Formats: sequence, structure tokens, C-alpha cells
Amino acid sequence: MNIFPVQLKAPEHCAHYAGRVIKGVNAQALTPLWMVEKLRRGGIRSIDPVVDVTNYVMLELGQPMHAFDLANLSERIEVRLASEGETLVLLDGQEITLKDDSLVIADAEKVLALAGVMGGQGSGVSASTTDVFLESAYFNPISIAGRARSFGLHTDSSHRFERGVDYELQVKAVQRASALLTQICGGELGPVVEITEAEHLPQAKQIRLRQARVEQLLGFAMSAEQIQEVMLRLGMQIEAIAAGEWHVLAPSYRFDVEIEEDLIEELGRIYGYSNLPTRMPDMSMQVQKISEDQLAASRIADCLVDLDYQEAITYSFVDPKIQSLLDPEVTPLALANPISAELSVMRTTLWAGLLKAVQHNQNRQQNRIRFFEMGHRFIVSESGMTEQNVLAGAVTGPLREEAWADGKQAVDFYDVKGDLEMILGLAGGDVSCQFEAANHPSLHPGQCCSIVKGGQKIGYLGALHPKVQQELSLDGPIYLFELQLSGVLSGGKASFSEVSKFPEVRRDLAVIVDQDVAAGLLLQGVERVAGELLKNVTLFDVYEGASLGNGKKSLAMGLTLQHASRTLNDSEVNSLIDSVVSFLKQEFNATLRD
Repeated sequence: MNIFPVQLKAPEHCAHYAGRVIKGVNAQALTPLWMVEKLRRGGIRSIDPVVDVTNYVMLELGQPMHAFDLANLSERIEVRLASEGETLVLLDGQEITLKDDSLVIADAEKVLALAGVMGGQGSGVSASTTDVFLESAYFNPISIAGRARSFGLHTDSSHRFERGVDYELQVKAVQRASALLTQICGGELGPVVEITEAEHLPQAKQIRLRQARVEQLLGFAMSAEQIQEVMLRLGMQIEAIAAGEWHVLAPSYRFDVEIEEDLIEELGRIYGYSNLPTRMPDMSMQVQKISEDQLAASRIADCLVDLDYQEAITYSFVDPKIQSLLDPEVTPLALANPISAELSVMRTTLWAGLLKAVQHNQNRQQNRIRFFEMGHRFIVSESGMTEQNVLAGAVTGPLREEAWADGKQAVDFYDVKGDLEMILGLAGGDVSCQFEAANHPSLHPGQCCSIVKGGQKIGYLGALHPKVQQELSLDGPIYLFELQLSGVLSGGKASFSEVSKFPEVRRDLAVIVDQDVAAGLLLQGVERVAGELLKNVTLFDVYEGASLGNGKKSLAMGLTLQHASRTLNDSEVNSLIDSVVSFLKQEFNATLRD
């Protein structure tokens, strides 16, 4: 008998398979011109009559098919998962190494095809073929989704299977292809072999349809008679369960209909979208509460735009090579089905996307770049993945636009630091921010600092490490910053104090300290000791020289003092200055400079 046995060894992936042997086929026959033209208009080129018939049926019925040369098959057809390391040479000549989750069509000896994607070269139909085995199967869309992309493939077959096909269409497709093939190439038909694992096929579920919901979504009252008529015309099974309510079963070929809104969309489509009435919805508006101690993210963006930055929006998935360069200490989350190898991991820092944008612009002769971005980074920990909303930026090139009077000064670390100080000051409040020397694997060890607000580290600022810059072929220097957005937006409520009518008193101090003493910490200490009488303290000079001694520097600061309700006398001012000098000597081993 002209029967070739079939076994479904992975029914959860393939639950319905139909096949048929056709013997005595003339594979050298010519495909009819009408079929060649139909295929051409469908974007498919004519190959040979057997392949053309399977492609034509795919266009006509939506069911992908495949034809095997029966002489190249051994004992039986098996639909199974591949073993790790098995190889297959595809019809296009590409050899792939299969994974253990790859669904394949095989015989008793070898893999024949990558299921739902492409056939193998060793079992395909050729000009010498006389006996053919036609295949038509239903594959679970989840089993096929992403498999073609994982091997760098995209075929008409995988495109359809990923989106779903009718699970009752397989036998009809085999019969239609058989009729066309025998009409064109002749041959003797064998019986159709059909294998079904019903428990693994999609189960039609009842969908509740409500007339009131139809009116709510479409904006007008459609009669019960109209609703039932449209459903029946679409091939749906409909059963009334109450006044204005029905249970609806969609046919197998309407696998896109799953919820009530899908049915209502069909009602609107048949009624005519242009015929639907226009009516403004009833909406109750509520004014959103805005906390006084929380800054809006849009205010940050506006300020950066005012500072001549441009907002960038980059992908959340990035190149793993760039990711490992910028954040080598963190293992990123890898995507199961990336759209490309260059976009296969979730970013743990926004710098990955921003530096690609910098690279793109520098390659197009743009030398002044000032980007910022607000977005999420994805951090994997033992407790799972967390998304952190951050503000990041990349700056390089001239400080200002080129002009006759300016434009040649290059941006430096302190220019970007000044921009961040302005941003951090927008939230207001009494919470101080410090820039403390730090180390980061992707930043220059001599130009890197952490940003601390209220005792919590909220981010980093620094120059891109020269090795990373060279690896990415970037022109520099490039300055980067990244801060947790929650730390930037949190502030304090605005407060008011009356402007004093009494004169200010200024005293200047110059102290000698060790070179590793941070001026910011010293100024903060002065503010604490001076108390409410200190209105402002300014560092106006830093000097290093041989006259000070090895490893020493001079810091000169101006202290502005003022009382709210009276004039300060000399004894009060001198006493406060003595307290400051004593504090500096005790805490920083500072001495007054002559």
C-alpha cells in the first residue's frame, strides 16, 4: 500500500499531522502559466511544479506545506525535538546546529527539516523525483515563534505558523495539493494519513458577548437581531443565554478571536467604521495632586534643553559587547528571542545606548554632542529583576557653538559638573549634594566622582575611560553622568525668610591643608560651625606651589555674615571666625596662610 507511517513524539508542539504518498510523479513537467503568475503576484518565484503546488496552496488556504522525496525517507516520519548538536543542511545550503528545543521533522535515521521553517537539502524534491510524500501539519505557534530568527531565518512558512493557522485545515490542504499535483504531474494517490492528538489541540472556548458592552465600545445601540445576524454570517456559533447576552464559539480558522472585544471589533468592521457615530465620551476630570517636595521630570528635561542638551531615546536592549565594556561587574538579562545579536541583552546603564548615539553622530562629522536621556535600566539580583528610572547624559566637543568670539573652548569635567549642580538644585530643600572622588570600571580613574545626596549615593559623573573610548572608536574626551531619577526629583518644600535690613560682614580666610582634602567637605564643615549667621561661603582661590611644602595646597574662602535683626559687632565676628579656624585645625589639620 502507498502508506508511509507517521509518529508524533512531541504532541504538545505538533498535535495534528496529515500526509500522503503520491507515486509516479513527473517532476519535470511545466508549471501552468496561470499558477506561475499567481505565485509571482504573491511574491513567490516559480521553482518546480511540486514546490509550486505547495506554495500555491499556502497562498490559497493559508496552510504551509512541504513535499519530501519519498526515495530519501527511511521507514517513517517522526515529529520530535532535536537532540543537542544535531546538524541539518537547509534547502538554501546553510548548515545549522540544532538546539534541544528545536522542533524537527525526521525519519528513522536523520533530521529532514526544521519544522514550520524550512526543509532539508537531503530530502527535498528534485528533477529526478518520482515519488513524493506531501506533508501538512499544525504546529503550536509558541513552538515556532522565534525559532527561525534564532537561526537567522525568516520564511513564509514560519511567518504563518508563528501567527497561527487553522488546526482543522491540514487534510483539506493535502487533498487540494494532491488534486493540483496529479493534474499537472500525474501520479497515483495513496490514502491520506492523519494523526491527531486532540488533547493538545486548541480548545474552542465560549466567549460572552453583551449588547450593553457593544453599545459602550461602539458608541451606539446595535439591535440584538443585527448582532446575531453578523455573528452567523461570520461563521460563529451563537447561543442566547439572557436578554442581550450570548455565548459565542469562533470557528477554528478564526484563531484571532479570543475575547469579547474581538467580537465587538468584528461587529464594528461589518457595520462599517465610517458609519459609526461620533460622540464625545463622558469623562469626570480630577485634578492630580502634586507634592510640593517632588520635582516633575519634565522640569529636569526643560532645564537640560535650556542648557543646550538634546534629549535622546535609545533601545532598552543593547549590544552585549558594549554592555560588558561599560558595566563588566554586572551580568545583564539576556533576551530569549532577540531581534539581532547586537540587541540581545537588557541594559544595566543608559550609557550603552548614548555612546552608540555619540558614535553615530561622530561618524557623520558632528563634533559637538550634548545628549541626555531619562529611562529605565534593568538590574538582575537574587530577588529578581528590578527596573530603575535614571537620568543619564553624554557630552563631548566644544563648550559652545562656534562663533566669531567663542566656540573653541572644549567642554571639561567642571562644565558638566556645573550643569548637574544646577539640575540638583532645582528640587530645592536643605538636602546637600556632594561630589566625592570615586572609581568606576568604565570611567577615567583620575576624572570620576560619585554623587551623594542626603548621605545616599545616587550616581556617577566622569570622563569615559581611554580604553573603552579606544575600543568603541570614539573621539574624546567624552563626559558621562548617570543618576537615579528618584534622587534627583526629591527635594524640600519652599520656605520664606525676611530679607535682613542690616549690613553684611565679609571675612576672607586662606588655609593650608593636605592635597587630598576635598574642598567641598571643608566648606560643609564651615557651614555647620558658623551656623545661622553665615549667609554664604565661597571658595575663590586654590593654590599649589613649592612654597607651601610637599603635598600641600592653599584654599581661600570668603565668609559672608549677617544678622536678621541687628548689626553684628567686631567681637561677635571675630569669635565666630576663631571658632571656624579652630574647627579647621582640629578636623583637617589646617593652618592659616600668612
